[in-house]
Amino acid sequence: MIRTLHKMGLRSSMMYTAGLASIGLAATSWFLSRDDAAAGQGRADHWGLFVGEWAPTFFAMGVALRVEEMRDMERRETAEWQETRQQAMRTPSRAGV
Repeated sequence: MIRTLHKMGLRSSMMYTAGLASIGLAATSWFLSRDDAAAGQGRADHWGLFVGEWAPTFFAMGVALRVEEMRDMERRETAEWQETRQQAMRTPSRAGV
């Protein structure tokens, strides 16, 4: 699933940003809804906790995407190294042999 998300263009930095945004949204929603006397303090607490639980999920997905980004970079570097090595083996030497 993570590899598919990575191929779709989702990056770890996007998930980290979403995690931080969800923390801010949880605090903001709690502060705004706690003053609503009709709904009560319980609703504010539940809403803040609901939104606040998204942050760990976003951060965990960010870490998983970062691992996938590192693997992708390693695969590209390995392929480039092998290509360079094969090209070096194909070029004739100038030793006159």
